[in-house]
Amino acid sequence: MRLTLALLLLAATPAIAQQQSSAPPSEVPSRSFTGSDLFGLTIAADPQISPDGRTIVYVRRTGDVMTDRLQSSLWLIDVASGRQTPFVAQGSSPRWSPDGTRIAYSASDGDNGQLFVRWVAGGQSARITSFPGDPQALAWSPDGTKLAYIATVAGEGTKLGTSPAKPEGAKWAEPLTVIDRVNYRNDGPGYVKPGYDHLFVVGADGGAARQLTYGKFDDGGPLSWTPNGQGIVFAAIRGPEADRQVMNSDVIAVDIASGGLRTLTTRDGPDAQPRVSPDGAKIAWLGFDDKRRSYENTQLYVGDGDAGAPRSLTANLDRAIEDAVWAADGRSLYASYDDHGRRHVARIGLDGRLTSLVDNVAGGGLDRPYTGGDFSVSRGGTLAYTGGDASAPADVWVFAGGKPRRLTNLNAVLTGAKALAVVRKIAVTAPDGRAIDAWLATPPGATPGKRVPLVLEIHGGPNSAYGPSFATDVQLYAAAGYAVLWTNPRGSTSYGAEFANLIDKNYPSADYDDLIAAVDATIAEGTADPDNLFVTGGSGGGVLTAWIVGKTNRFKAAATQKPVINWISESLTMDNTLFTSRYWFAKLPWEDPMSYWQRSPLSLVGNVRTPTLVVVGSDDYRTPVSESEQYYAALQIAGVPTALVKVPGASHGGLAARPSQSAAKASAIIAWFDRYRKR
Repeated sequence: MRLTLALLLLAATPAIAQQQSSAPPSEVPSRSFTGSDLFGLTIAADPQISPDGRTIVYVRRTGDVMTDRLQSSLWLIDVASGRQTPFVAQGSSPRWSPDGTRIAYSASDGDNGQLFVRWVAGGQSARITSFPGDPQALAWSPDGTKLAYIATVAGEGTKLGTSPAKPEGAKWAEPLTVIDRVNYRNDGPGYVKPGYDHLFVVGADGGAARQLTYGKFDDGGPLSWTPNGQGIVFAAIRGPEADRQVMNSDVIAVDIASGGLRTLTTRDGPDAQPRVSPDGAKIAWLGFDDKRRSYENTQLYVGDGDAGAPRSLTANLDRAIEDAVWAADGRSLYASYDDHGRRHVARIGLDGRLTSLVDNVAGGGLDRPYTGGDFSVSRGGTLAYTGGDASAPADVWVFAGGKPRRLTNLNAVLTGAKALAVVRKIAVTAPDGRAIDAWLATPPGATPGKRVPLVLEIHGGPNSAYGPSFATDVQLYAAAGYAVLWTNPRGSTSYGAEFANLIDKNYPSADYDDLIAAVDATIAEGTADPDNLFVTGGSGGGVLTAWIVGKTNRFKAAATQKPVINWISESLTMDNTLFTSRYWFAKLPWEDPMSYWQRSPLSLVGNVRTPTLVVVGSDDYRTPVSESEQYYAALQIAGVPTALVKVPGASHGGLAARPSQSAAKASAIIAWFDRYRKR
């Protein structure tokens, strides 16, 4: 029987609304972390420090119980005192003008995102654009008179044939949709509408915007002006075979006056996120040589003013650079990267010498403990960043004078009223002797020395990383009485290219052994009850969850979230059409179907005895809904206890985007585990 999310929750657990309505008004509020608490959480993002280093504007994202969404507002922080003041009630992507007197930002006009500028001293705001496409990648010109941005230019779709003439007033079916693009849909936005993303420039005081780039190509940010204001560099995949390239972007310069384009990099591999040095003599960018492996370290390159004579500053770091910006003196750059599940910001000299500044950068999401976070740097070298630990979502921090300092404590009231799970790192050794990082959260109030049920939570990617960060799924599982274990098995990032590529063309494989070793470590230390083991994970973690229950029956129940079940069908239905067969397999599906089948969890379904819940967003185009439905059908045919939970309107990346659905999804998984939990 097919179960929707709503039906499963009604049948399996008391709903949050029922708990609230039946509670006496005088009852003492629960100290347990609940699904309702997701609406009370706030996360800091995109902190932008003023050129003089005195003020930070940042995005504050807070759950809105009436709209069931995270709403973004802009706030100012005085760096010296930490005093906060509201800046804009609704907005995102704030960027300071070069003189620090204005802030440009994006906000909705009701139908579309538009570009606004607000004068900091007087508080006046002006709408700068009236373009139908949402502005992205905002960048001020050096003299503060113009703003550059990326926006979508609508186009006309391909037509084949003609329909009969429709009589006036007739109600006919929608016209045919003709699809002829290689990548015709994207997870989140959905099916691609006719049109392409291009670069625009508009006066900072308003007026007509001018389109600078054209063609059947998507141009991307960040945008970086040359110091003389005569050019902008950006990244794009252009050329006659652009639609058949996956990651082969180049750094491109556009002349503001003429609109002429010059391609500055040409290698096989991505060159992206270009930044012009303060004196215009150099360009820095991120990229790597594409070797068709599942993972490569993104390196920081520097070339001359035309990106010539490029050299990597981080070839010896063996970590992937996430973002980089120039120091004001032009003799070094600030860059972020992950190391052992923690995000760092370091200063990197033009000689490649690296000085780590902070290692507690965090942020980006709420539901699971992925690495992430944002930073910016003032002209004087003061660093603003989002940081934190497993006790709360990300706050705004500052690094100055050699010391980090926390400026906000956005969730102090909520977390102070809740009994949260304590997180600690545990030692794990894989069967081949490799050290595996793992973290364990124990249920609040657990009796010392008494074993508790364990949930193994597996990250996606698979080339990504978990860390010691706050996660609502972890806290909800722990509040329900489960210890929660998360790890970075081989294939994870932040441990070097060799470790990440241990699963290249061989996934899943020995990463299974790393995960089982982590579970055994929690049993050996006396925390986990070996008769009460459960497993879940999303995306790549969903793949491994389904793989695990096909390899062992030691788990009482499982919940595979948005998994890939059949690599052949996934490679032909996912949104990035060319990716899977190019990077995760040596040959195309029809050339070597057995290699795809041998890595598919569906091949092991005959071994499965573990009751397995299948969870997916109804609008998932990354690991399409058909993957989950295949597995659900196979489990039903095999007689394995199962249920299918669909999250309405949710994409792959947005499975937990709406607080009510994030809470309900976790509640459904807990209800499934509780059904098979040994008491």
